[in-house]
Amino acid sequence: MDNIVSELEESGVNTIIEYDNDFVTENIRILSVDADAVVLDWDLYNAESMIDNIRMSDSDIGIFLMADPDSLSDIPVNVVSNVDEFLWVLGDTPSFMAGRIAASCRRYRKTILPPMFKSLVEFSEDYEYSWHTPGHTAGAAFLKNSTGRLFYDFFGEQLFRSDLSISVGEVGSLLDHSGPIGAAEKYASKVFGSDFTMFVTNGTSTSNRVVHMALTPPGGVEVVDRNCHKSIEHSLTMSHAIPVYMVPSRNGYGIMGPIPPEGMTPGAIEKSISESPFLDVKKGIKPTLAVVTNSTYDGICYNAEHAEYLLSKSVDNIHFDEAWYAYARFNPLYEGRFAMRDVKESDATVFSTQSTHKLLAALSQASMVHVRNGKKPIEKSIFNETFMMHASTSPQYAIIASLDVSSKMMDSSGYNLTQDSIDEAIRFRQMMARIGSQKKNDWWFGVWQPEYVTVPGTHERCRFEDAPAEMLGTESSCWILSKYDSWHGFENIEDNWAMLDPIKVTVLTPGIDAHGNYSDFGIPAAMVVSYLDEKGIVNEKSGDYNILFLFSMGVANGKWGTLVSELCEFKRLFDSDEKVSEVLPKIYATDPKRYEDVTLKQLASEMHRFMKERKQTNVANMASSMLPEQKMTPADAYRELITGNVEHVKVSEAENRIAATGIVPYPPGVPVLMPGEFTGRKNEPILMYLRTLQDFDKKFPGFEHDSHGIEVIDGEYYMYCVKE
Repeated sequence: MDNIVSELEESGVNTIIEYDNDFVTENIRILSVDADAVVLDWDLYNAESMIDNIRMSDSDIGIFLMADPDSLSDIPVNVVSNVDEFLWVLGDTPSFMAGRIAASCRRYRKTILPPMFKSLVEFSEDYEYSWHTPGHTAGAAFLKNSTGRLFYDFFGEQLFRSDLSISVGEVGSLLDHSGPIGAAEKYASKVFGSDFTMFVTNGTSTSNRVVHMALTPPGGVEVVDRNCHKSIEHSLTMSHAIPVYMVPSRNGYGIMGPIPPEGMTPGAIEKSISESPFLDVKKGIKPTLAVVTNSTYDGICYNAEHAEYLLSKSVDNIHFDEAWYAYARFNPLYEGRFAMRDVKESDATVFSTQSTHKLLAALSQASMVHVRNGKKPIEKSIFNETFMMHASTSPQYAIIASLDVSSKMMDSSGYNLTQDSIDEAIRFRQMMARIGSQKKNDWWFGVWQPEYVTVPGTHERCRFEDAPAEMLGTESSCWILSKYDSWHGFENIEDNWAMLDPIKVTVLTPGIDAHGNYSDFGIPAAMVVSYLDEKGIVNEKSGDYNILFLFSMGVANGKWGTLVSELCEFKRLFDSDEKVSEVLPKIYATDPKRYEDVTLKQLASEMHRFMKERKQTNVANMASSMLPEQKMTPADAYRELITGNVEHVKVSEAENRIAATGIVPYPPGVPVLMPGEFTGRKNEPILMYLRTLQDFDKKFPGFEHDSHGIEVIDGEYYMYCVKE
């Protein structure tokens, strides 16, 4: 066998040669990622399970089984079907067997390269002289300057050799979807289940704008989820569309829930249209499309099949903004809860925009638009006219290649990649719940999840932390929001309408419950977030008493153990009442005089008292759940903005004014005001909420809120309003 290894090393291929190493045995699926082939000895006690594990994650890699010819008839059929070749060390020369393995490795390398990435690799290997853009010419320009040389060395030669111009026809064109790029989009379409797919290199913000501007003419009506991304607001402005809104629910934690099913019915949509101040004709208007955020920022996934059924009665086009949800198709846990489902016929044409870079593996700004045509299909060539308006004629080819690679990864290993994330999230969730159950007379962090789950096919209920992890990872019923459960905080929710995505984990800090009731003791989430930041742990987002952590595919096994340890350490420091200056030095540095001799308990008490007295979370819920009066369309408000017919107004003096821009506080990251909407009276929720945030920021330096559309000057919140 050593002779075979030597021959393989000389041929330059990566091969796992396995005899009896327990570590390799236990980690074969992970280790095989770095190999071009795997050689196994059938005499290993667990060779069969190892082969199964390899094939679950990779259907293409060559598996060579070493076995005595006399034992072949005893090998199970499923093993025979999963093995590529059988080796008998006495049957051929070492060089011949090494040659067979090396040939398999070369075939495998060609197999795993998706179309566009393959063409990019092949082009970079030609080492052609460049007489076209980009001007750095495969990085050569950077080498003429010391700063440029540092830049070149940091990223490496290969990045610059693959940074190409549209003049290079060998890799195809993003604008006309030809060549290897076109082949990559067709491949992605097959993988993600669309009729056609387009790659976008400026994020899902651009993907959203492409979809809306391709469908809605000036003056057209759109049905818009109020829980929408800012890019939807921009789409409305650019297309001169008239929005009517669907309002999602909110729970006591301030977590955004789903739009109720009744909000998607024809009656509800007709009512919204009839109440619009911008439409002279109130009946017979058919909106161009409806847009729904799926999943929500906090991980609420709709029953997409039922939502599509309801909305298709009113619109011919449905856009599911699935920026954070591109993985759903690849795991049966999410069955029926994503846009690009395998359906024979659909009334509406369905669009899904996905940020491939967010929770799949791709470079930043990588996004896809997927289209599944219905009874009134959209022509790809017509849709492409709008696509070209928003696409660069000098796209970054590394971003395109990463989209192609992501498609291949999900095609070959989608289930395993998603299941790994789900399993890791469940381990963390159960550990947190287990610690909480042991601290019955003490405080601990909660997790927004069911307290009890029902064993499928029975009426037996068990505590979440005691449930079999395999059941939680495979049974969607464990994650369905039921009207009979109180943990989620949404009143009268329809059964099977919404599901919590297990990989989006919301940790709860003490201070408020799911129904908005404040407790006497509280630790605002901002304190915990600041502590974790000091320790190099950055969360996705946070609310008043909740912190969101994403268990993406890149989360390493057991990485959550560090998070649990730091939460335990925060509790220890808090209970021992350490000083802010010692535990939160970055916060202390923002205003040493303010935080001199202040302890963690004192600061938490001050912050919680302020939030409780001002009902900060309650007012935020009211502000985000109401629909302000519309005075102008977003496009008309934008016209006032760019022509200078606006003024900077203190929020404290903005009563009964028209907002010239959207106002989007983070958290929760959804608009309390869209451009052209009325601010309302001083004592109404919107202005009350903004003043509460302003006063909080003044009182607690270092914990300031981020609100798009708000400018802070000397501690005062300012916004742009249309001149009176």
